[in-house]
Amino acid sequence: MISKRIQEVEPSSTVELTTRITVMKREGIPVIGLNVGEPDFDTPAHICQAARLAMEEGFTKYTPVMGTLELREAIADKLAAENHVQYGTDEITVGPGAKQCIYAALLALCDPGDEVIIPCPCWVSYTEMVRMAGGVPVTVREAGDFSLDLENIEQAVTDKTKAVIINTPNNPTGAVYSRESLEGLAALAEKYAFYIISDEVYECMVYGGREHVSVSSLSEDARRRTVLINSFSKTYAMTGWRLGYLAAEREVVKAINVVQSQMISSVNSISQKAGTAALRGSQDCVRDMAAEYERRCAFLHERLNSIEGICCRKSEGAFYLLPDVTDYMGREYNGKKIEDDLALAEYLLEKARVAVVPGSAFLAPGHLRITCAASMETLERAADAMEEALRLL
Repeated sequence: MISKRIQEVEPSSTVELTTRITVMKREGIPVIGLNVGEPDFDTPAHICQAARLAMEEGFTKYTPVMGTLELREAIADKLAAENHVQYGTDEITVGPGAKQCIYAALLALCDPGDEVIIPCPCWVSYTEMVRMAGGVPVTVREAGDFSLDLENIEQAVTDKTKAVIINTPNNPTGAVYSRESLEGLAALAEKYAFYIISDEVYECMVYGGREHVSVSSLSEDARRRTVLINSFSKTYAMTGWRLGYLAAEREVVKAINVVQSQMISSVNSISQKAGTAALRGSQDCVRDMAAEYERRCAFLHERLNSIEGICCRKSEGAFYLLPDVTDYMGREYNGKKIEDDLALAEYLLEKARVAVVPGSAFLAPGHLRITCAASMETLERAADAMEEALRLL
């Protein structure tokens, strides 16, 4: 019999949708996919070259559980220069993607019944990873502009609170948390003695003069209480390379390495060589991709707001938009009523052949999450198709 723990975990809705779209395309049904949080750019050439060289030189064996020293040195240098926080190489661990790093951190920190506060809307996997780690996810609403609501967070704190998970820039809202709000969160962490798991995988994508702030850089106490999570997937268009990392105080990293030793043994050696080249090489590719994402998000934001019944906030970072579509709830087409955002997403997939994710998957009912990681031509076609389909409701 399947374990009760897994029976209580919801499968990833974004992964399930991706699988469905793959089947549709295989059957010859054209679909514009704006559902996956994946860069549409190729991995930069100098990173691929480092991987080829690693294979040619026979760098294909196991590496240390924490990752290669040269990669951890490169990460430490990056965190010091860009995030303004100092970590030793023994305070950094490499994992096969940020998702696995977050899960390993939860396994290392949480005892059964410990509570983890999650501001929402939030990424689909946070709540389920907490459950899989034996913890209890406690969701709290963000403010109306998707900023952190510190009052809501403080009201949710109990004697069982072990951590708060934050994501800035945010998936799915596109919000970038202000320095002031992160200082407030750090003060709460010190007051109530909980950890902050800070998911910063979209840090390079910040728009309109906004500032990305790593909460661990705010004070020595904030650094001590923070598990900083990052990844190569979004920054360098390396999703398939499966390479992420975390940084935290030594005691926490030591515990996480126990998890890693039993779970993964080590990370792909070739990907680690590629990751080192990514950090040590020119960052022009990162800036170019981020500038293009900003241009696309601005275009689609304006285009969506021109459609009757849609209200969409401008993205401050990452490559997502989260339009409010509650105006369409209760409308009908051919006698079929649109009851919720799931039904609307299904309708757009069938009628417009555009795949978006229901906001409910991110604890944002009445919204749709739309990815801007597609060419301008693709975004234009998608917007036209969506407008035409929505006009029929």
